[in-house]
This record gives sequence, C-alpha cells and structure tokens, in this order.
Amino acid sequence: MKESRRIWMDGRLVPFQDAKVHVLTHALHYSTAVFDGIRYYNTREGPAIFRLEDHVERLFRSAKMYSMKIRHTRRQVRDAIIDTVRACGLKEGYIRPLAYYGYGEMGLTPTRNKVDLSISCWPWKMGESKAGKFSGARCMVSSWVRIDPRAQPIQAKVAANYSSAALARIEASENGYDEAIILNTDGRVAEGCVENIFVCRDGSILTPPLSTGCLDGITRDSVTRIAEADGMDVAEYDLYRDDLYVADEVFMTGTVAEIRSVTQVDRARIGTGRMGRITKGLQKSFANVVAGRDSRFGQWLTVI
Repeated sequence: MKESRRIWMDGRLVPFQDAKVHVLTHALHYSTAVFDGIRYYNTREGPAIFRLEDHVERLFRSAKMYSMKIRHTRRQVRDAIIDTVRACGLKEGYIRPLAYYGYGEMGLTPTRNKVDLSISCWPWKMGESKAGKFSGARCMVSSWVRIDPRAQPIQAKVAANYSSAALARIEASENGYDEAIILNTDGRVAEGCVENIFVCRDGSILTPPLSTGCLDGITRDSVTRIAEADGMDVAEYDLYRDDLYVADEVFMTGTVAEIRSVTQVDRARIGTGRMGRITKGLQKSFANVVAGRDSRFGQWLTVI
C-alpha cells in the first residue's frame, strides 16, 4: 500500500504512520467493526467524492445494527471525510471510514467500550479489480455460501461478514479464477465476494433481490438507475447457477469493481466469451457519471 499523508482519527488528522490502535482493541479480537468504501474521482472541477451522503448514511445504519454509538454526527463525519481527502492531496482514490469498538474491557460484550472512528484514504490501483475491466473475469461458484440472515445482520458492512467472502476469494484464487460467486443457503445466486451481480438475458438486465442476502450496494443502485435512464429494463429476479451459464452477459458491480465483466463461470463460457455490448455501454456511462460528464447524475458528486 502506498501511504498517504494523513489519517483522521477521532477528530484529529495524524501522520499516516502514527495511526495506531492498541493490540487489545475489541474489534481486533471479535470483528466488532463496521466500515464503508467510497471512491473519489478526478473531474474537470477537481476531486469529487461519489455518493458521499449515501455512504455516510450506510455507515451509521451498519453501526446501529451493532449498537454502536458513533460520537460524531453525520454532518461531522461527512466533513471529516472531506478534510481527510484534502489533507491527503490526491486527485482520486479510495476512502475507508471505520467505526469500531476500541480498547477498554476485554470479553465478548462490546458495548462497555467506546466507539472509535477513523477515516483513511489512499491511491487506488486497479490491481485485483483489473480482471473484468477489459478482457472479462473468470469466476467460479464457491463452495462457501452467503451468511444466513438469521445468524447476523447481512445488510451491515461489518468486518465479521467478510470472513466468509475472504474464504471464497482464497478458494477462487487457488483454483485459478479471478473471483468467486456466492450462493445462499437456498442455492440462489447472492453476490460476488465484494460485488453485486447482474445477468443480461434477451435484452433485459436481472439482478438478485435483497432477499437472497446480497448487500444493498450503492454501486448496484447507481448502475440500475443509470441503465434505466439509458432506456434499459432492470428487474430483481431469483437467479440460480444455471442462469449464469446460459446468460447472454454477466457483470458485477461494486465500489472497487465499478462494473466488471464476467466471461466465464466455472467451465461455462458466457455469451461469446467476450465483454458484451450492454456491459461495455454501462461501463462507459458509469465512467461519464463519476467523471462529472453526465449532468443527469451531477447530484451524486461532492466536489472538493
């Protein structure tokens, strides 16, 4: 990771290397941390944060599910994110706000400890998100399944929820694939490791409903609204493994992935085996939105 200049920690901007926590921090032992992932882009008007208000709201919703009392208002967190981006001096990058039960008392019950908040940002290199941007990603259906909503809140972006996703990613990587696709306990398609999933069939775009256990992704919502504004039909639909195999196109969406083409699932080639027309068009439309070149969605950008 390339270090940035500053990290915001509970009201102070500190040098990157000084942003430290105690080894007995509760979240480190029991995964009691919630976070969000936000991108900001270089536009003609300067760096612009994409859907900032929505990401801050989701952070607070995640915290509420774990009885976390963030010691800052939404407005203060929003302003702190902007201050951190300015302090880092980058034209574009990735932002990670993290709220967590901190150092205090050890033991399973977290609510005796105060909730700390940090905000980090760093340059984003395409890295693991590169597959699917140009030639199409190769995915496997994982043997690991999506967390059952009866076990823990699946709409919280909590660290605990990502341990199974990490296992799925490791499994895919060790088997020579770029990414994993995760089914739920009923065998329905839920999502990728950190992405929502879409299927194109006969000109329509289908995506699993939230009832499958997929995250209510902000990029998922953005792409849906962009596609509809471009005249395409998008619907929520229960999908199974075989729906992926016979799809005309498959793509994934996420803060990191943006829009990622999928051209192989397990041993099945998707469509022509190349990025499809709909996926390619949505990639272009999304790039125009985040770069500030589409006035229809200008309200999604907070220019710094």
